[in-house]
Amino acid sequence: MGGKGFEISMEITWYGHSCFRISERGFATVVTDPYDGSTTGHGALHLNADIVTVSHNKPGHNHVRSILGDPFIISGPGEYEIGGVFVTGLQTNGHHNNVTIAERNTMYVYDFDGINIVHLGGIDRVPSQSEIEEIGTIHVALVPIGGNSTLNAAKAAEIITLIEPNIVIPMHYMTENSLINLDPLNKFLKEMGLSNIEPLGSLKLTNLRSLPEETQVIVLEAQDS
Repeated sequence: MGGKGFEISMEITWYGHSCFRISERGFATVVTDPYDGSTTGHGALHLNADIVTVSHNKPGHNHVRSILGDPFIISGPGEYEIGGVFVTGLQTNGHHNNVTIAERNTMYVYDFDGINIVHLGGIDRVPSQSEIEEIGTIHVALVPIGGNSTLNAAKAAEIITLIEPNIVIPMHYMTENSLINLDPLNKFLKEMGLSNIEPLGSLKLTNLRSLPEETQVIVLEAQDS
């Protein structure tokens, strides 16, 4: 129902890897981590957005020129308000001076009138207690699960127990189109004590009351843009 008590009509759509579109009527549309399809193996992106967030500086996450229009680009920590959406970027990886820009990661919290979504980007460790407190209340968590340079299934499950979101949507894992060597979805589902889950084309939220009280994993099917 959002902060003002109105019915909302939010939709979260996954396009593969770590790329989502988050849209709600009357608010700016967000696209997260646009990829270069020749790097990830997923279909080329043709998305419009008002805001594009980039978690880290790799072709699977920073291909902003694939997004149409003239979006506002956010590629690091800070607080922003664009089109009614509050975006908070928090740096996780790469606090030390000897790391490259590519190794740094920013996770983003998007506040759509009281619905809070976190995109963990390419986080490679479990956040500290102070970082969890900084993230705050999260309703939907977009969590990498495929290992490689980011969280594996066990660490992803650990983060989920700390954040305690209502809904978890896994991302950054091996699909039939993936060119990057990642763990498959079923490894994460097994870690969460789940069997196969029927994927949805997108997640649609109508109000806060409709969110599950216990954390629920929702699997999205990668869409063509």
